Amino acid sequence: MRLINRHPGKHGARLLAVVPFIALIVLYLTASAVRHAANPMDKLLPTLSQMASAVNLMAFTQDMATGDYLMLTDTLSSLQRLIEGLVISIGISFVIGIAVGMLPYLRKLCVPFIAAFSMVPPLAILPILFIIAGIGETAKVTLIVIGTAPFMIRDLIMRVEEMPKAQLIKAQTLGASSWQMALRVVVPQMLPRLIDSLRLSLGPAWIYLISAEAIAAQDGLGYRIFLVRRYFAMDVIIPYVIWITLLAFIFDVSLRLTQRYAFPWFAGAKSQ
Repeated sequence: MRLINRHPGKHGARLLAVVPFIALIVLYLTASAVRHAANPMDKLLPTLSQMASAVNLMAFTQDMATGDYLMLTDTLSSLQRLIEGLVISIGISFVIGIAVGMLPYLRKLCVPFIAAFSMVPPLAILPILFIIAGIGETAKVTLIVIGTAPFMIRDLIMRVEEMPKAQLIKAQTLGASSWQMALRVVVPQMLPRLIDSLRLSLGPAWIYLISAEAIAAQDGLGYRIFLVRRYFAMDVIIPYVIWITLLAFIFDVSLRLTQRYAFPWFAGAKSQ
């Protein structure tokens, strides 16, 4: 049998999924042990016990200056900025994406501008945002919106254009107006696709958030990473990076499960 036709079983698939993670952990532990054997004071690859001590200090010990649990405070601040930015992006993208995708005049008017605007590197305009909006929360949330909304808009426009024309023709035959077609034909089919678009935007959204916090913030996961880097505190940086990755993974899984249970017809169609 050709390799292209071979599929792992259920248990085999789970095993294959964890192999890269185990390999990465083993590689790190080996490299850390080698470096610490040569130099017990090495800071580049901290041991598990060093990282555990750092996590205990950051997550479970009150800061003497503020009385806060720093990792919790950083997480809540970053999540608030991330969610605010993504919610705004979702609202803008859904309205504009469906409107432009459905109406030919809007397509001719807006698609070239949206395509050009989406090519602007968001991090390049971060200094402009700080000048215009200041270094507060507005600039950070705006950066997330600018970085994710154009991509989501373009994706939804393409998804609307890919819809079978027969559906819209039948709706018009039955007397549906443009507004009714949008609400009853287009919107129900775009909602699960919006979730796919949002999932693909999570990675960039985290990048923009961490970048903005690293430059101008008083709290947040990105702020903390760039604050402790001057002390070469890899025992703090690595757990923070792992924590950010875990949060992003939880977001992705939550969106996937939401899509599966809220739109079972879409998940079924994708599996075929």
